[in-house]
Amino acid sequence: MKLVVTVLARDEADVIEAQIAFHLNAGVDFVIATDNNSQDGTTEILEAYERDGVLHLIREPAEGLRQGEWVTRMARLAANEYGADWVINTDADEFWWPRGGSLKEVLAAVPDTYGILQAFWRSFVPRPDDGLFFADRMVVRLSQHAPINDPTSFYRPVVKVAHRGDPQVNVARGNHALAESSFLTLTTWHPIEVLHFPLRSRAQWMRKVELQGEAFTKHIERSGTGYHLKGYDALRGGRIEQQHESLVVNDDAVARGIEDGTLVADPRLRDALRNLRVEAAGRRFALPFERAQPLTFPQPTAAEDAAYAVEAAVLSEAYAVRAQRQLDGIEQRLLLLESQ
Repeated sequence: MKLVVTVLARDEADVIEAQIAFHLNAGVDFVIATDNNSQDGTTEILEAYERDGVLHLIREPAEGLRQGEWVTRMARLAANEYGADWVINTDADEFWWPRGGSLKEVLAAVPDTYGILQAFWRSFVPRPDDGLFFADRMVVRLSQHAPINDPTSFYRPVVKVAHRGDPQVNVARGNHALAESSFLTLTTWHPIEVLHFPLRSRAQWMRKVELQGEAFTKHIERSGTGYHLKGYDALRGGRIEQQHESLVVNDDAVARGIEDGTLVADPRLRDALRNLRVEAAGRRFALPFERAQPLTFPQPTAAEDAAYAVEAAVLSEAYAVRAQRQLDGIEQRLLLLESQ
């Protein structure tokens, strides 16, 4: 099996090296990356991996976020030029974690009938910014026992999709689905968790909000939604620092959350990246061929599987609520047309 990951990045220097190294060590054969006018060192990091022969770099100079278009281009390239059997389209702040084995082993177990696998997004809470590496600080995530349906929250449960290689694939915005695909979706099994780190520091959050807001105002794909627009409103109103502080979870809140079960300590990424640490050729993390042993992903215990099943069940409820909202919106528009 040939497994290719795509990643779209702009000014993600604090996370992109770890993201690429992690996936290469988790069973990925090759990475296709699009760099969109980064100014913070992201481009140089991607170029280093390109020189190592494990990454194809696309330099995208266009302004305005055309995520669906650019990710689709990479996904098609993965199938057409790199012979990908499976493609995982990632964001720079995502780490796709197989629940046992490796990413390849998990995808190899998908029945031939299905071409799309839904992975479960698990968001880690922002912690006080003390200057340490984000993975060393962010070791607590939300534990959901009821759906968060607020579209402005980055904690609401969603799926991301991996798919079989397809030269004509169309990836929908956000990598949450494929558009107009003949592939069947496997909806009842989520053997991959997407460890999500959207807010890693004040500077990173402010820059992300600024870039997303500028893209949304250009109406490149569609108007902005969710927490990006909420953050952009705060930025334009001079309240971005206060908004950031309101999102940060301090030690007392962590203790309360772990006690009441709404938060859970999850140091898996921290420990995996520490295991990959190396100081060679200007890189911070080892490539697979530089390690005597592969990165391991232990099988979850029965208790861990039970807890995961409870949280995964929230996905169905959350998507049912969203579908009902869409139906309600369509009904309202039809009523409006009928009244004219």
